[in-house]
Amino acid sequence: MKFDAVKWGGALLLTLSLMAGSAWAAWTWQANEYGQQLAKQETAHQTTLTNLANANSALILAEQSKRFALEQWLAASDKVHYRVLTDAKINQARLRDRLATADLRLSVLLDATGTNDSDGMQATTGPRNVVHAARRAQLDPAHAQRIIAITDAGDQGLIALRACQAYVRAVLR
Repeated sequence: MKFDAVKWGGALLLTLSLMAGSAWAAWTWQANEYGQQLAKQETAHQTTLTNLANANSALILAEQSKRFALEQWLAASDKVHYRVLTDAKINQARLRDRLATADLRLSVLLDATGTNDSDGMQATTGPRNVVHAARRAQLDPAHAQRIIAITDAGDQGLIALRACQAYVRAVLR
């Protein structure tokens, strides 16, 4: 009987050893399979992240180039606007100077249909006015200066308006 117990004990030990070895082999194989699947998933995830980062970088570069182009256009537009504004101010200053030195006189057209019952015709012609031309009256230099100042402000406003319209057109492109 002793021999049978040792025989059965050895067989049992061998069976348990084979079962433990099989379990360890299955466990190792399964861990290796899952490890490979996780590695594939990690590689796919990294590829996706790299593609997203590259697309984002391309978008950023495109937006930066748009911004740089707009900044260059704005700088050029500012130079043009400044030049036009400066030219207008110089012309207005020349006009004011000419008015101040009496080199230039502003005049206004008088109403041709006067109240002199002549049906709009001049009663008499002067030595310098042989043709029936429209009658004009010269403005006082102070009034002329005020009119020039008003037109100067209007010109500056129109120049600024043109610059704003050009900016809006450029931004909406």
